Amino acid sequence: MNSLQSLATSSLAPSDRLARGLGYFALGIGLLQLLAPRRITRPLGLEGRETLVRACGAGKMLNGIGALSDNPTPAIRTRFAGNALDLALLAPGLSTDNPKRDNVRLVMALLLGCTLLEALTARSLSERHVRPRDMHVADYGQRSGFPRPAEAMRGAAGDFRTPADMRAEIGVGPA
Repeated sequence: MNSLQSLATSSLAPSDRLARGLGYFALGIGLLQLLAPRRITRPLGLEGRETLVRACGAGKMLNGIGALSDNPTPAIRTRFAGNALDLALLAPGLSTDNPKRDNVRLVMALLLGCTLLEALTARSLSERHVRPRDMHVADYGQRSGFPRPAEAMRGAAGDFRTPADMRAEIGVGPA
């Protein structure tokens, strides 16, 4: 089966597939931030902030894993906090003494575009994965899981005898 056929037969809604794609994207970016933070800080003129980049990478990895779950809505919603942290990390790169501030502007624009995509995905996921408020929810609080009330079952096993092959002789050593 080719990839187009598998997409056509997928039970995932388009918003779920997009969330899954965002999850894989977050895992990739997070892995890059964790393993090679200098590849990110050097072209942006943000050398010395590698530890912060690694911390953001760890957050992206966790978020990516959450986006791959059955209900990716919470993970996609929390991306807003992650994007705010990323923007705060990038903000010092906009200073006039940074010769690479155009790179920072480009990355910030891309980040804002991803944020917009995540906002639209979160909205679509919320509509799909949230149970309507007027939906009746059954109350099982009074159920015990037993077939009859406890009073009716008391003494029912009073005549039970353990089968001979299941009896253990207590105090007798191995034969």
